[in-house]
Amino acid sequence: MNDQITDYISKLAQPWQVEVCNHIRQLMHNAIPDVTERLQYGKPHFLKGKNYAGVLGPAKGWVSFTIFNAQTLQTPEGLFESSDTGDRKTIKIREGQTVDYEMLKNLIQQAASTV
Repeated sequence: MNDQITDYISKLAQPWQVEVCNHIRQLMHNAIPDVTERLQYGKPHFLKGKNYAGVLGPAKGWVSFTIFNAQTLQTPEGLFESSDTGDRKTIKIREGQTVDYEMLKNLIQQAASTV
């Protein structure tokens, strides 16, 4: 794990955001054993090889998590936003929201399998 990402997450103002980001970070490592991390554009990015697999984007009221290579993913209605090209799917997690981390792990694995 990248120390820059550890520092970035630990400095988030909201404890619940730290918890969510750490959980998703660990999920990325469990779903993609050879994932690498880097701080890019001011946000934690996760890569499989040279391809983006995911990015965390904490904001004032939520944590957004984007899955890349998501063209073929079947996601629950209303839970994710799709990019214009459909190659990215983003979920916004708010404080107190129940998150199905197992579903996220499965989606990450599916998306990463196409890279």
